[in-house]
Amino acid sequence: MRGRPDRKEDSRDNRACGGESASDGGPDEAARYLAAAVADLGLIARRHGLETLGYLLDMAQMEAEDIVLGAARDRS
Repeated sequence: MRGRPDRKEDSRDNRACGGESASDGGPDEAARYLAAAVADLGLIARRHGLETLGYLLDMAQMEAEDIVLGAARDRS
């Protein structure tokens, strides 16, 4: 099995400081961004015949969209 890259947190990660930076839109914005990003990745995966990976990315997209919709309901 191939090794995975080191996934250490970036030293600029503001979560270590316990807050959000002025440019961080918070979890809702992150979920919207991730939904769009994994949708694109899913298309790439399926285009290259990586059906299982495409399926998993679709599931990640649905989860991110559910988070966005839940946050919108909570604000209503």
